[in-house]
Amino acid sequence: MLQHSTCQSFGTDCKDLIAMLEEPHAWPSFAIELEKIETLRICFPEFSITHVPRTQNQFSDFLAKTARSFHRELLFIGYSIPVWLPRPPQA
Repeated sequence: MLQHSTCQSFGTDCKDLIAMLEEPHAWPSFAIELEKIETLRICFPEFSITHVPRTQNQFSDFLAKTARSFHRELLFIGYSIPVWLPRPPQA
């Protein structure tokens, strides 16, 4: 991604994140995270993070709420049935 794009633009509904970026010295407990964002920011000639109210981005808000409420544990990803799973009875 860093090699092919000269512009990165992000939107967030978190007003605190925007405030952190505008006044990083006022948020000392987030210094490490803000430093990482600044490192990413200098990799692009154009980089922006803007505030987007939830009311203007209902689909993304819906996806975020759905992801937070999804409490399933993923046990296996693969292309074959693991040997430790019981095989169904043969009829």
